Amino acid sequence: MSAAGFLLVAAPLAAVLSLTVALRPRGTDVVAPLRLAVVRAAVVTGAFAVLAVELLGALRLLTLPAVAVAWLLFLAVAAGAAGWRRRRDGARGDLAAAARAGLAGLARRWRTAGRAERLLAGTVGGLVLVELLIALLAEPNNFDSQTYHLPKVEHWVAQRGLEFWPTAIHRQVTIPPGAEYLLLHLRLFTGGDALHNLVQWAAGVGCLLVAARIAAQLGGGRRAQLLTAFVLATTPMVALQATSTQTDLVCAAWVACVATLALDGLRRRAGAGSLLLLGAATGLTAVTKTSGLVGVGPLLLLWGIGQLRLAYGPGRAAGGAPGRPVLIGVGAAGGAGTGEGGGHPAATTGASGPASRDGVAGRPAQPSRAAGVARTVAGSLLVLLVALVVVGPFLARVQAEFGHPLGPPRLRESIPMERHDPASVLVNALRIGHTALDTPLAPVRAGTAEAIMAGARAIGVDPQDRAITFGREVFPVPAWYPDEDRVAFPLAGALALVGAVLALARPARVAPATAGALRAYAVVVVAAVLLHTAMIKWQPWGNRLLLYALVLAAPLAGLWLDALFRRRLAPARRRSVAAGLAVTVLATSALAGVLALSYGFPRRLVGAGSVFTTSEWDTRFLRRPQWADEFRGAADAVRASGARRIGLVQQNDNWEYPWWLLLRDADGHPPELVALESVLPDRPPADPASTDAIVCTGSRTVCGKLVPPGWKLTWLGYVGYALPPGR
Repeated sequence: MSAAGFLLVAAPLAAVLSLTVALRPRGTDVVAPLRLAVVRAAVVTGAFAVLAVELLGALRLLTLPAVAVAWLLFLAVAAGAAGWRRRRDGARGDLAAAARAGLAGLARRWRTAGRAERLLAGTVGGLVLVELLIALLAEPNNFDSQTYHLPKVEHWVAQRGLEFWPTAIHRQVTIPPGAEYLLLHLRLFTGGDALHNLVQWAAGVGCLLVAARIAAQLGGGRRAQLLTAFVLATTPMVALQATSTQTDLVCAAWVACVATLALDGLRRRAGAGSLLLLGAATGLTAVTKTSGLVGVGPLLLLWGIGQLRLAYGPGRAAGGAPGRPVLIGVGAAGGAGTGEGGGHPAATTGASGPASRDGVAGRPAQPSRAAGVARTVAGSLLVLLVALVVVGPFLARVQAEFGHPLGPPRLRESIPMERHDPASVLVNALRIGHTALDTPLAPVRAGTAEAIMAGARAIGVDPQDRAITFGREVFPVPAWYPDEDRVAFPLAGALALVGAVLALARPARVAPATAGALRAYAVVVVAAVLLHTAMIKWQPWGNRLLLYALVLAAPLAGLWLDALFRRRLAPARRRSVAAGLAVTVLATSALAGVLALSYGFPRRLVGAGSVFTTSEWDTRFLRRPQWADEFRGAADAVRASGARRIGLVQQNDNWEYPWWLLLRDADGHPPELVALESVLPDRPPADPASTDAIVCTGSRTVCGKLVPPGWKLTWLGYVGYALPPGR
């Protein structure tokens, strides 16, 4: 990567830092204000990245100069906003002094932390740093990335626009591309994929920060927040995905942003800025992964209910009793303050925010209920409008291409549930839960799976019914092994389940000051999981799709664990068995996270396939090592023939990305790859006779039918190539 490319890569980070300064909340009663500022900066930067791609793509200007100019302008605006904010706040000194003050604050918190808190923070920090190392050392080798995540980025670069192209892999054009939009910026800056893994890594860090803030919003002190981050960081699925080019952590991060912004809406009336941020986070979720909207929907409903309750006036609950808190309780939890490590600010009753500052002589203004309801309705419409601005251009292209905003029938029918009767939904939920909580204990896995299948047949449901099962997959499948695509999360899942039950049944014991908000949030998390099981079919890779729900549920685990340890440490109490078991589970969870990074697949620190000992090319093919030489042999023959227009013959789940890497010319320019088969009705494939060579993957029979007469077809196993006479 050139020096100019390095500077351009730094532009998004510099923009986020500048916006963190510019968007830091002004109120003194804001929970974890620095983390809120980071959330705001991330959402604004993410929305800019997506909209910049949409605008430049519409103009066919997806080139390095155009994208570089866009980022430099955005950085200039962000830096200007940060400077204006510092002048407005009367800040003294330079940014270096501010950074030193921030580091001093962190050091002070570390000194005041207990041994357990230091252990939790050190474990989380160590895992994050190891994940960063792996993300930088390992080449992208995720299976789906080879098939459609990364090829779509290369198509955009090649055609300088976002219009759809003929392809046999419909997921290249039908699956929401939000995460790939972020990869596109790095691809243009660096000319390759060396930094692609950093998108998911950054999303993973974001999930930890936002989940910890949610715990603070629900009344958790510093230890509860650290426990939340610990439970999440040590989950193997999170640790493995943080080093990949999958999209699930990116989706989970945007859903978590919606959650923390929605919880803020329970305490204060949303202004224009909050509405714009909430809408942008919703749109970013929609444009990244449609399944994330299953979690966003209940969160927005909670936000709307909170806004309507606030419309009745400060200190007035829905029942009309004055002086009662509105969803959020009063006081700080566990002695926490209002700083970055604290929970809720002390001594607030009811709603805070603009309504409590508009009155005179201590009497707040009392807007009419009708006006409050109208404001909430208008705000909700603005949130949806902003979300549509972010995701709308992609939906419009899909609508124009397939006549439906959710894509062709094969996509709409493959993943969503096709039966919604209670018995089918129950069976689907049980299978999803079985896979999510799978363990290495084979007898347990086999016994519970057999019980689920027997129960399904007893209530008249085929446990392998295609209407509730993805593709041709067969339940059950082992999911305990640390593989980024399917690894289960039994420890984090069990802790979250216990936390949800306690938050619903005994919220005052978990968070006395914020019992109402805790119960409401638990209802939202449970509703999201139930909706997920009612809307999405079981599949072996379904644990990935649940990652957003795990991030949302992690604060529930952190809060009840903190409450458990508080009771254990109370005077005159003997160490409880429950607390001992919890410590054991946490220690096992830490071990699981370490083992996932050490031996997980397909990127690991030690053993066969280690990022330290495996070559770049072999790393890319760890999923299918037998294909590596075949791809390279075919590409060498095609390059030696001098071909530049190359036809692709492939099926829906074949690897395309290696061709983009292997068939570049000596100067690094990508080849002209054209599909010889297309599943897009209005985009016919290229004529095989118009190409200089043909490369094939998968079926030799299909390839042979498309090779023009007289061409020589050479088949290597999984890969083949065909050249015209004389080449």
